[in-house]
Amino acid sequence: MANIQSAKKRIRQTVRRTERNRNYKAAARTHIKNVRKLIAEGKIDEAEAAANQAYKTLDKAARKQILHPRNAARRKGRLMATLAAARAQADAG
Repeated sequence: MANIQSAKKRIRQTVRRTERNRNYKAAARTHIKNVRKLIAEGKIDEAEAAANQAYKTLDKAARKQILHPRNAARRKGRLMATLAAARAQADAG
């Protein structure tokens, strides 16, 4: 345990920031999971609306440096590709 006052304060700050970052990451994962679930159910239009929310959450996390910008871009790209493939399959089928 830290003995110096500034070290104790840094520990308190780290705990608060870690919790806040965990909430942002959890929200992003939840939105992505919802999109994938809607795609699996065949609800493509609803999935596209949910994807917009997922993109917004990922962009916000990247802007606040919770996720690396390239990590957020990669997640968005994979989600867009999955959505496009589902849309193509729905149109063809």
